[in-house]
Amino acid sequence: MGFMPTEVSRTHIDRVREIMERKNYDAVLVYYDEFNIGNGWYLTGWCPQFESGAVLVPRHGESMLLGGPESEPFAKQDSAVKKTRNFKPFMVPDEEYPASTVIGFPELFAELRRNIGALKKIGVVGADRMPTGCYNAIAAGFSGVELADATDDYLRLRYIKDDWERGCIRKAFALADVSYDAMKAAIRPGAQEIQVAAAGEYAARSRGASGFGFTAIVGSGTRANAVVPTASSKILTAGETVMIGLAPKVNGYAGVMGDYLPVSGEYTSDQKECLKVLREAFRLTRAMLKPGAVGRDIDAPARRFCEKHGLDGYLICPFAHTIGIHEAESPFFGPNSGDVLQPGMTVCVDVSFFGHPKWHGSRIETGFEITETGAKPLSAKMDALHTSEVE
Repeated sequence: MGFMPTEVSRTHIDRVREIMERKNYDAVLVYYDEFNIGNGWYLTGWCPQFESGAVLVPRHGESMLLGGPESEPFAKQDSAVKKTRNFKPFMVPDEEYPASTVIGFPELFAELRRNIGALKKIGVVGADRMPTGCYNAIAAGFSGVELADATDDYLRLRYIKDDWERGCIRKAFALADVSYDAMKAAIRPGAQEIQVAAAGEYAARSRGASGFGFTAIVGSGTRANAVVPTASSKILTAGETVMIGLAPKVNGYAGVMGDYLPVSGEYTSDQKECLKVLREAFRLTRAMLKPGAVGRDIDAPARRFCEKHGLDGYLICPFAHTIGIHEAESPFFGPNSGDVLQPGMTVCVDVSFFGHPKWHGSRIETGFEITETGAKPLSAKMDALHTSEVE
């Protein structure tokens, strides 16, 4: 059973065809693999394992998946795009599949000419993410056809989430809430970081999570300096803090939570000072989430505040980014960003610093849906927590 309804896939494909009409593309080739799932997932609700591939959207006619024989049965079951072709450039190198029909560029060209006529110009999405050998095979195979980079136009389709996408994201944030409770309950002296991660992952998976936007973040003590530390076998020690984060997915769309918690159950006075800074920076950034706001302006108040507290050398990440198929995806509203906040976006306030000599690393995070009137919390629970005063 697939994750994406057919009608959602068709709507997203129609948006790609609007780009094709404007740019005079005969087709658009959208690259994907299991490490770069977003662009392919937007059209199919599916991504292969082991193999890479592409969604080929012609200006007219049925879209198809170009991939490998191992993924073909999986795609026919779960992808919203069912038409598949086993295509040499995306197969596992040197592997043999004697029972499968495999095509190359001559066969692909012949099929496309029958359906849409001569190929003159193809938009390519994600060429910068392809392995070199794969890109070279595509470029050589499409000799005589103009290849144009369609990535930026395509990514902009994903900026504004439709009703179905926002519904998935809301459900994912609800799973993040229960994961937060489970991870917080697992934090105690003597527990392993990996046990804390397991508690959150189980809470989400057992309630229907389709996956995770990143591997669970659990970093205690100095391990929090690693920015995105995956859980290790390290034992949590009394007096330390632990940075946690988890991004459960529903139908391939992510929610997220992040917090800075005391291993012993109570913050020391010094740790409270750190938390006060984090929460004030969070409140300042949240207040800037208004339609029409520009990225650099969203980032500025919290950045100035943190710099006044001596954190300017420890601010590794921007304070706001969008969330969707990836936990963090374009646009990123950083200190040099000219991107404009728009209704329909789903945005995280993600306040963090790393490498501090006393406080180490810390992050607090939750998300918001941008409406015509402002920011609506995707997690009322985490919004209330991160905006509250430190007692």
